[in-house]
This record gives sequence, structure tokens and C-alpha cells, in this order.
Amino acid sequence: MLLVDAQTMQAMDAHTINEIGIPGLILMENAGLGCARIILDEFATLLEKGCLVVVGPGNNGGDGFVIARHLFQKGKKVRILSLAPLDKFKGDALVNLKACQGLGINIKEVLEEEHLEEYQALFNEVGVVVDALFGTGLSRALEGRFKRAVEFINDSGAKVLSVDIASGLSADTGKILGEAVKAHVTGTMAIAKVGHVNWPGILHTGKLHIIDIGIPQFVLDNAPGDYEYFDEDLMKITFKPRPIDGHKGTFGHLVIFGGSRGKTGAACLAAHGALRAGAGLVTVASVRSSQFVISQKLTEAMTEGLPESPDGQISSDAIEPALELLEGKRAACIGPGLGVTKDAVVFSQKMAVYAKVPLVMDADALTAISKCTEILKESKGPRVLTPHPGEMARLLGKEVREIQQDRIGVAKGLAEDTGAVVVLKGLSTVVASPDSLISINSSGNSGMGTGGMGDTLTGIIGALLAQGYSPWDAARLGVFVHGRAADITSKIKGPFGYTAREAADQIPRLWSTVAC
Repeated sequence: MLLVDAQTMQAMDAHTINEIGIPGLILMENAGLGCARIILDEFATLLEKGCLVVVGPGNNGGDGFVIARHLFQKGKKVRILSLAPLDKFKGDALVNLKACQGLGINIKEVLEEEHLEEYQALFNEVGVVVDALFGTGLSRALEGRFKRAVEFINDSGAKVLSVDIASGLSADTGKILGEAVKAHVTGTMAIAKVGHVNWPGILHTGKLHIIDIGIPQFVLDNAPGDYEYFDEDLMKITFKPRPIDGHKGTFGHLVIFGGSRGKTGAACLAAHGALRAGAGLVTVASVRSSQFVISQKLTEAMTEGLPESPDGQISSDAIEPALELLEGKRAACIGPGLGVTKDAVVFSQKMAVYAKVPLVMDADALTAISKCTEILKESKGPRVLTPHPGEMARLLGKEVREIQQDRIGVAKGLAEDTGAVVVLKGLSTVVASPDSLISINSSGNSGMGTGGMGDTLTGIIGALLAQGYSPWDAARLGVFVHGRAADITSKIKGPFGYTAREAADQIPRLWSTVAC
């Protein structure tokens, strides 16, 4: 699904009104009617307790007036609380305000925070609250009566519909601007916004409905494609059908570097993920003392022993044989259980530069390059980095809090600086390309918060690279498939308590939905 930012949405609105000639009044009518229909469908019984429409300035408030009018004309008890001066509304919003006044709808103007306190009980009395305070154009933190109204909405027991986007969210990033409404349902206009699905905005959006307000399809189709929400439709588009006469050589040989002494599980999980994702051949290259253990855990994968240091981690002497091992291979992964001793760090850094095949870097390999990410500019092949927020913080020398506050920005920046595709893991995983494309993942659940999930993802992405997918497609498809397989597992096993291996086992079932 395509996503847009506030500026793009405003441009499409303006083009529709000024160039095509569809009046803004029609767009506003369609927007409000669409939201009213959602309320009638989602909260029909709760409307018996009444509906409070809380409006702010501008066209978002105008949408609120349209909603109030349609609900009123359906015989519902509706009250409007305007936090903007009624005499300041103009244009299309003023037309709809006058219509509400003509119908005799109860409208109260509240311009002081202290005055708003008088209406706190009203928020708790109604069954539905409509948040029509601010739309996608909001760029500053909420203050005063607006912030207080958001607090009243969130503290009420009512169901909440937000118009276009939950008030207090940045449409561009999903960042909370001071305080944000926690909507149960959001009715957005024409197309989803980045802030709806990026963390933490996704926690405030609730069920997202996209309303056709009359913007022509060709205008939507010509919107910039820099942002996407990767879903089932994009999975079907990105998936490459496998040739009917394919064999193990057709689908690539993947090498996984990892599994130091005592940490064989990580490398084995990466291999298992790779096999389930369809790699033709998988070799786990580990220190020699781990080779036997790994071979006992994995039946279908091959193993290769590499020189090790006395502590059971990879030796710098393994660099040359590792590069030789990659001859004739299609892709590689490095990091799961590899180790972070001095020799292991040197090994990861050299492989980051000199491996000629596409290379997925995770876990210990990311730690190894955390103080020298500039070496990735010298890489002999494509790179995919898969950090979780803590690893990203180390890579950028920032606090985790800073990473989470600007997930898109930091992922985009690291991709541009290194030339690598960056996968910033977590809720709404962000995938960023070096040429500024952003994909936000739609799959996954909190049951994935357990050891080994990241290792499995590394193998999945590596397997897709081995099958000939580009780093961009392998990363975004791999992230989605991993999350959707976990979604399937949660329905079979339960919402949590399932393992990374069990989630990977559901990948073939998922492939069956697109491979037929």
C-alpha cells in the first residue's frame, strides 16, 4: 500500500480543487459522510448514549461539522464542542458550520483551558467521541486547551474516531507532538499516511479506514512512491515465481558465518530460516570446535570448519578461507553467534569490505562495525544491515530513545551514508534503501519478542538474496514473510510462547498463497 506525507497529500488536494475543478466543498462532504458511515457501522449501539464531536480550526473542524450533520439527520443525539472561535471559520468549513447551526445542533465554543474543565463530564457521558481537532498538517506540539481536550478524550470510556489522523500525531513520522489521541478507529482521506503505520503512530491509529473523497485515481497513482506499507498485495507483486524445472543450484547457495563455541543456536536458526525460505543450499561456516554440534542440529545444511582462537571464537586467520568459500556462492550472512573478540571483530570488518556476494550483517557483525560504518562504502558487494534499536544506537552513537523517536530518519540516514539496505527491526519494522525509499512492514506480533527471531530473519533475507532477489526486495519481502509466518504461528500455538523455529516452519504455508 502506498503511503504519503502531509505535503504530498496537500498537493493532491490542491491539484484536485484548483486544476481539475472538483470543489473543496465536495471533498469535505465526502470526507465527513465517509466518517459518519464508519461510526454508524462500528459504533451503532454506543450512539444511543450520544456522540460528542470535538472540532478544531480549519478543514478538519469542517469535516467534524459534516459528521455531526449526518449523524444528527440519522436521528442521533449529537453535540459539538468547538475549541476554535466560531467566527474564525471560513470557506467550506464555514458553510458546514452554518448548516449545523441551521439544523439546531447543540454547539458550544470553548476558548479557554479553564472553561473546558466544565465539559469534562460530557466526555464520559457519551458513547462516541469524534476527534476532529487537527489533521495531517499539524507540525507543532499540542498545548493548552487542545492538549487538555486530548487528555479528556483518552480518559473517557467512549469509543473514538479520529478524522484523517489522530490529533497530536505527525502525519510524516507518527511522532507524538506533545499529546496524541488514542483512536479506536481512524477514517483517513484518500490514502494512508506514513504516521498511521510508523511507530508510535500505529499505537494511536486503531483500525484504519481509507475513505474515497473524490480525488481522481490518476492523481493518487501519480503520487511520489517514496513510502510504502508492505502488505499482502505487495508480497504478491514482489514474489518471483520459481521455474518449474528449477533445482537446488537454481535457488542459490547461501553461506552463514556464525556459531562460535557455546553460541551454535543462533547460526542454526539462521540456517533453518534460510531453508524454510527456499534457499537451494545452505552452508554454516563456524569455528571447527562448533562444526560437530551444528551438524547434529541441522540435517539439511552443510557445515564448514574455520580457524579459531583459543577462546573458541573465529580467528583472523579465517579471513582468507572464508573468502575462498564464497567463490561460486550466491549470498552470505554474518553475525549470528559469531563473537566479538578482537579477532572476530577484524573478521567481520574484513568480510564487510571484501565479500563480493550480497551479505546480510546482523548481531555480532553489527557490533564489529559500530565504530567504523564508513568501511561499508568500500564494500565489494551489496550489504543488508538488520539492527534492532539497541544495535542501531551503537551504530550511530545515539541513545535508544533517540532511535525510537525517529525510526524512519535514522534508518534512511544510515542507508544513505553506507550504501546498504537498512532493516530497523521492531514494531512496524522500517526498511530503508540507499536511494531514500522507505518500506514499513505490516506483519508480526508481540509473540516474536523472544530469542532467535532476529537470527531467523537474517537467514530468510539471505535465502532470498541467494534466490536472486535484489537487496531491497529481499529485505522488505523477508521482513514481511517472517512476521506473517509468526502471525500464522500465533493462531496455531497461541499469542506468545512459540519459538523462532516454529515460526519459520510456517513459511512454506505462506509461500503456498503466492506460488500457485
